[in-house]
Amino acid sequence: MKAFRLDELEAERAANDGAYLQFLRERNMSVGLYALNAGEQDPQQPHHQDEVYFVVSGRAAITVGVETTQVARGSVVYVPAGVPHKFHHISEDLRVLVVFSPPES
Repeated sequence: MKAFRLDELEAERAANDGAYLQFLRERNMSVGLYALNAGEQDPQQPHHQDEVYFVVSGRAAITVGVETTQVARGSVVYVPAGVPHKFHHISEDLRVLVVFSPPES
């Protein structure tokens, strides 16, 4: 078993001065913590893997392809591989668990 605490992952991510911390990588998936602060721009480009976002905290909008929705704590969003997507209008610091399948390259 591998178990993680979000507060420890957030501290590790912040200590490494990055918006993204991959904390689990297995044969068929990888999982990370993504952070964007209020007012920041999301620099993401489309990925080669399917993704699932689980919003741990914060508020924002996300556009996936041509569809836009509001997200907040508890929101889950699926993004198919290769589809352009971005968080925007981030009104509260955003912390998101990201699951990539297959694992992020």
